[in-house]
Amino acid sequence: MTVPETPFAQSPGRQRQRPGSAGSAAFASAQAGFTLIEVLVALSLMAVLAGMAWQGLDGISRARDVSQAKVEQTLRLNTVLAQWEQDLQSLFDSNLAPALTFDGATLRLVRRQPEGLQVVAWSLRDKRWLRWTGPIVNRPTALQESWLVSQQLLGNEAAQLRMQDGLASWQVYFYRGNSWSNAQSSAGGAAPPSAASAPVGVRTPLPTGVRIVLGFEGGGLSGNLTRDVLLAPQLP
Repeated sequence: MTVPETPFAQSPGRQRQRPGSAGSAAFASAQAGFTLIEVLVALSLMAVLAGMAWQGLDGISRARDVSQAKVEQTLRLNTVLAQWEQDLQSLFDSNLAPALTFDGATLRLVRRQPEGLQVVAWSLRDKRWLRWTGPIVNRPTALQESWLVSQQLLGNEAAQLRMQDGLASWQVYFYRGNSWSNAQSSAGGAAPPSAASAPVGVRTPLPTGVRIVLGFEGGGLSGNLTRDVLLAPQLP
């Protein structure tokens, strides 16, 4: 007699697994992580990108600083030129001292102030444009004494201010007879008398305009700058 086969009962602890389920889990676990080489490569790329970003930010910061410095230098130069123009436009011929002279290094002038007259001297020393102002005076002798003091400046006086650095040269021209001429020559071509020997009471005709040509070298500025100033007419 043949006994019919009966399937073995599966115990609860021995559930049948699907073919390939264990391999799939191991493969998924391997794909979820990174190897040490991959981590090192990623860190290297991040370091390179961070370095490039830092260089870019540093370049932007340097360009901003240079641009800001140039803006400040330009504003300062404009302020200095405004003072130069104000001095010339306040020029006053008192017939007590030369109203305007230039000896190649220093320009001296007499300007009118609300309280009296004042001698001003612009000079170039060691690539520095300096401005000296004498006291405001009301007496003829005091004005002449201030003019003589302006011829003995050493560049370290308390009343002498450093207006502009990096000025390598400057040239001054006067407008006389419908043309520009060197400020160290008169309208007729003869050399004018020096400020020290100029006799009191002799009025030299003033020009109608003054031109300066500034040559910059260093200090953030370069090249030449030309500025013309129209002088106010003198009252008789």
